Amino acid sequence: MIKAQAPGKLYIAGEYAVVETGLPAVIVALNQFVTVTIEKSADFGSIVSKQYQENSLYWLRQGDEMVFDNRDNPFHYILSAIHLTEKYVLEAGKHLSLYHLHINSELDSADGKKYGLGSSAAVTVATIKALLAYYQLPLTKDKLYKLAAIAHLDVQGNGSLGDIAASVYGGWIAYQAFDRDWLQAMRREASLAELLDLDWPQLRIELLTPPENLQLMIGWTGSPASTSQLVDKITIAKAKKRAAYQNFLQQSTACLQTMITGFKQKNLAVIQKQIKRNRFLLQQLSDFSHVSIETPLLKKMCNLAEDFGGAAKSSGAGGGDCGIAILDANQPNHKLVANWQKHGIEQLALSVHNVTW
Repeated sequence: MIKAQAPGKLYIAGEYAVVETGLPAVIVALNQFVTVTIEKSADFGSIVSKQYQENSLYWLRQGDEMVFDNRDNPFHYILSAIHLTEKYVLEAGKHLSLYHLHINSELDSADGKKYGLGSSAAVTVATIKALLAYYQLPLTKDKLYKLAAIAHLDVQGNGSLGDIAASVYGGWIAYQAFDRDWLQAMRREASLAELLDLDWPQLRIELLTPPENLQLMIGWTGSPASTSQLVDKITIAKAKKRAAYQNFLQQSTACLQTMITGFKQKNLAVIQKQIKRNRFLLQQLSDFSHVSIETPLLKKMCNLAEDFGGAAKSSGAGGGDCGIAILDANQPNHKLVANWQKHGIEQLALSVHNVTW
């Protein structure tokens, strides 16, 4: 039996701007995982999720094609990952087989709460890792990122793919997105294996080491949000408010560059100052786009953290889900946790996960 895992993620800073080619963000991988296991099968294949057993998917082979017994299924990212990975496997001269693929996710709670930890990215990465191990094909982190990015982009159609990078590389990373127009053009010109060997324009993934006294706290507001829909709304505002949007991009880039320098200098004060700056920039984006990024409860979460000497902001697309707070680890935080709880904000007991494979 083959087993592979991929961690969830949270954005620390640089949201929305990171969707643009070459603009920076800081992301962190967390110690909650999607686990995929694969077992060879003789008669038929299956895709089964512990979380969605009533929607299990069964399939057969006709040549090298997967043929499904039912059309309506919730496994779009998994199927995209399988399709692309099997294309890569065929290019490598391997034969395809039947197998049972099982998925178990820790990224949502047992009672169905959606935390916004990047489950679609993690399941894409874990599925590809498991399949490549199953077919005994070695792959570097760089190639795994590229393969998973293509599979994810084929389903979602937008986004920065930073959550894929976090699931592949782990830890704290500085990230900037590749040129997706270039990728679309090159997919018509190059084989998949050739595409994975190329340098992708503007792509940057750099591991960061936080200051020893940096403490990351994660607060969940109990209100799930749709990243794709929020990004689509910002895209509309980008077309209508060009000057304001370009100013946002310039300010966000400067903010993130300074923040990344703060990580390299192990300077908590610099990082906290830029977290606050990034929060302000997202508020400006929200104002001119009329997209609710920082909900009232996220605002309360951030303000309470700032009252305790921390720096805080919404994480990811906003509109609900999680916020992050950066505090001095030498200062007690129990009063902040109690204040969050008093206002209906749940502290998620998660820590940073460093990938070691």
